[in-house]
Amino acid sequence: MTRVAFIGLGNMGGGMAANQARAGREVMAFDLSAAALEKSAAAGCLIAGSVSEAVASADAVITMLPAGPHVRQVYADQILANAPKTALLIDCSTIDVESARAVAAQARAAGFRFADAPVSGGTAAADAGTLAFMVGCDEPDFASVEDIIAPMSRVTMRAGEHGAGQAAKICNNMVLGISMIGVCEAFALAEKLGLDGERFFEIASKSSGQCWSLTTYCPWPGPVPTAPSNRNYEGGFATSMMLKDLKLAQEAAAKAGAATPLGATAEGLYALFDRLGGGSRDFSAILEMLRGKSPG
Repeated sequence: MTRVAFIGLGNMGGGMAANQARAGREVMAFDLSAAALEKSAAAGCLIAGSVSEAVASADAVITMLPAGPHVRQVYADQILANAPKTALLIDCSTIDVESARAVAAQARAAGFRFADAPVSGGTAAADAGTLAFMVGCDEPDFASVEDIIAPMSRVTMRAGEHGAGQAAKICNNMVLGISMIGVCEAFALAEKLGLDGERFFEIASKSSGQCWSLTTYCPWPGPVPTAPSNRNYEGGFATSMMLKDLKLAQEAAAKAGAATPLGATAEGLYALFDRLGGGSRDFSAILEMLRGKSPG
């Protein structure tokens, strides 16, 4: 039986760990939250008392942590010192490219195989095991990474060497953040012009305005029943997380000397929405701000 250590059981990690357990793997899980541990135990995971205990006999270690500093600290202080050298290390957090490459270098120097493998798809896909993974790793390691990720994945793509997975993720989410604002602006304008929202959806979804933010994740309640807009924008991908990803993209753009004016504008708008109280709501709820409604 494959033994997987899963570190980080938040909104995304909890569902991902549960899918590893459903696949018949022995999952040793750890999180600082007692509630998250209890939920994972109910899903079939074994509960560890610490990171070092979780990774001690693992065939693979998967981490899903909030930010670069957390990933650096957990790997440097707890994982690299306690996991078997044969363990495959996979970080699924969304962090800065520099941190991903730094951790990869540390892991390689310590004799480990490592991959950065951030995800796309949100909490619904995490629960369903249908995430998209963007992987940065040594090419010979990709097949092993793909095998470990399989119970959580709809598609797994190698983006390139270490750090490339993070680069792909922040660029992809910059596209998503920008396109969602465009779709929300269009719905807000359609409303002001007296055009019914569902009628606009029917037209735009079959015209040149068609995009994922419109047809799969529609911010207007009604046309796409599974979208968070039908749940008062609860669940889904929190505005605070979108803002985090847009900040990562802007930091990367500044270091690379890349021009991303729409990305910068999107970051500013989501930062405003966050300050107005929309941080915990799905990022598509920015439509409410654009309609002149209170986002909180």
